[in-house]
Amino acid sequence: MAAPPPFRIVIPARLGSTRLPRKVLRTLSGKPLVQWTWEAARAVVGPMTMPDAAPDAVIIATDDAEVRAACAAFGADVRMTDPAHQSGTDRVNEIATAAGWPDDTIVVNLQGDEPLMPAAMVLEAAQLLASDATADIATLCHPLHELQDWLNPNVVKVVMSANGHALYFSRAPIPWKREGTSPTSPLPAGLAFRHIGLYAYRVGALRRFSGLPVSSLEQCEALEQLRALEAGLRIRVGISAVPPPRGVDTEADLEAVAAALEVRA
Repeated sequence: MAAPPPFRIVIPARLGSTRLPRKVLRTLSGKPLVQWTWEAARAVVGPMTMPDAAPDAVIIATDDAEVRAACAAFGADVRMTDPAHQSGTDRVNEIATAAGWPDDTIVVNLQGDEPLMPAAMVLEAAQLLASDATADIATLCHPLHELQDWLNPNVVKVVMSANGHALYFSRAPIPWKREGTSPTSPLPAGLAFRHIGLYAYRVGALRRFSGLPVSSLEQCEALEQLRALEAGLRIRVGISAVPPPRGVDTEADLEAVAAALEVRA
């Protein structure tokens, strides 16, 4: 089996988060949060059948000199980006553009607040995009089983076409069963999926996406990926056997992730 084309991982690490200030530099078991994410990215290695399936670069993209200094101290390739960027995607695009990466280069956007992201999941997203020449972007999902998650607007849902391309993402419970849903009724069999916020892009599509204005659906649902769908970009969605890890948005998340990292250590 041929190895997939080389890919790069870019980790956006913004200091000025609103829900949990300075979270990428918060210390967990003696290391800043962003270092744990960087180490997870550097651990990405393909299976024995594809020993070359590993990123050829892992770069941290930040908007703050303090973050840059902290990342340089633990040996990361860290680069400054425009503080006016509204999203991590724009930071990834700035890195790709400044480096002159060709349009067919695959780059994975791994958020700096995802220290528990399994290396296998990062590789899965990159390989999924490499295997689908018709796709511009690849992402992952995982089956939903609990009604409370199905109804939770903070759990993003996705529905897909028969060829695995995204049809829509929503905070609403989609697809909605015509007869409705109750605490005792099952979710739509084989159709209820939770989106995992990990993306692989072809650089050409990334440039196009980053240059688009905010779309009406994106504004309505506050989901950036809807901008891509509205513009006609094709998003391939893989069904991961691994449930999504807990990211860090609140103090409670930070405590839970810290406990998980201590167990792992």
